[in-house]
Amino acid sequence: MTNQIETPLYERFAAKFEIASLQSGNEHLRALRQEAFDIFRSTGFPSVKNEEWRFTNTLPYLKEAYDLEVVTSELSKEAFDQTAKLIAAHLDEVQHSIKGEQKGAYRLVTVNGRINNDLSVLPDAKDLKILSFLDAEHEPAFEQHFGAIATVKDNAFTALNTALYTDGLYLEAPKNKALDRPLHIVNVILADSAVFLQPRHLIVVAAGASLEIIETVITDKTTNPVFVNGVTEIAVAENAHFHHYDIQTGREGIRLVHRTEATQAAGSNYSNYTFTLPGADFVRNNLSLHLNAAGLESHLYGLYLTAGSQLVDNHTEVHHKFPHGESNQLYKGVLLDKSKAVFNGKIYVYQDAQKTNAFQQSNNILFSEKATVNAKPQLEIFADDVKCSHGTTIGQINKEALFYLQSRGISAQSAKKMMVNAFAFDVTEKVKIPALRTYLEQLIAAEMSKHEEA
Repeated sequence: MTNQIETPLYERFAAKFEIASLQSGNEHLRALRQEAFDIFRSTGFPSVKNEEWRFTNTLPYLKEAYDLEVVTSELSKEAFDQTAKLIAAHLDEVQHSIKGEQKGAYRLVTVNGRINNDLSVLPDAKDLKILSFLDAEHEPAFEQHFGAIATVKDNAFTALNTALYTDGLYLEAPKNKALDRPLHIVNVILADSAVFLQPRHLIVVAAGASLEIIETVITDKTTNPVFVNGVTEIAVAENAHFHHYDIQTGREGIRLVHRTEATQAAGSNYSNYTFTLPGADFVRNNLSLHLNAAGLESHLYGLYLTAGSQLVDNHTEVHHKFPHGESNQLYKGVLLDKSKAVFNGKIYVYQDAQKTNAFQQSNNILFSEKATVNAKPQLEIFADDVKCSHGTTIGQINKEALFYLQSRGISAQSAKKMMVNAFAFDVTEKVKIPALRTYLEQLIAAEMSKHEEA
């Protein structure tokens, strides 16, 4: 860890914390903020000396003179028009059937972490409760879960977010309700200057409910540095189903650290799909699942396509605590140029978790001799009647297969696209929404066209 005391950025955090503490009228949240900031103050940001961060050095990106203020939900006319144009262009890019129109998807727009109702197309409140944190503080499920899933212990970035979050997005799928369409969350990032953002989500899927969420990102055209330190907490109740799609794109200057932590109750199913494309300077995803009952099912699918000097780091944890649980992890990476990727996947099987089935696989293909990947699958098993496996592969493009396709009259560029699509198919085929699957395949093809290797 590195001490933040007496650095300009720390001084901004400390001043922001004092304001946040004074403005908080909720005693429990004020105490939670204080605990979180005390932890951050004592630990600082992790350095490469920390084993969990040895391949991802965030410290050079924390030297900017970041502004800690965010764009509010009340945008100026100029900012509103700019955001509306960005969203319109983005939705034209995304397939028609998830635009927010009939038989498509609902649309929820956040601007620098805050809900903007004027740009959203929302479902009826009886089918999905959507509130800002300021309006959700006294909701029973909010009081039960906020800060209790993604705890601040041993995690400086989460502690900082908990201490300094300004507002957030609270979603609650009511008991036995199935939303008739997916909810498309469009996260807009605007930066008139260098800015440090701390968005936060709490998603509660009540007993017997079913929910599909698609998250995408829109960034402005500036080159101003933006550090996004995000936290998403998820509670999936008994017999509930939640499919969570996260499509991570961005521009140069975007730095993303995001923690997603979920708990599952008896009979539930949580599936996470994370797709990371070129653009951002670096992306660090921390994804943790807690299987807190018997007979649970979890699926984690990831695909990262990296380019330039980009770094993408995926850390996953699955905690099997009770018998008859099943989890599957499949992550695939395609690395171009001088990019780097990290995959660190952990499966914990607790002593009482007999009859657990847990599988983990990481496959990577290097399209450049200058690309680097560090993959570390891990199993810690304390039960004796389980089926668990893990593995990783790292290889280069199959030149014989490439030559074969070219000998059949296919250009080198088209052949490489075909090989990447075939490699990625095991992940993209898991996407349950056909239009979204097509969109992802088109994104992959477009990126391969932009980053063709000789």
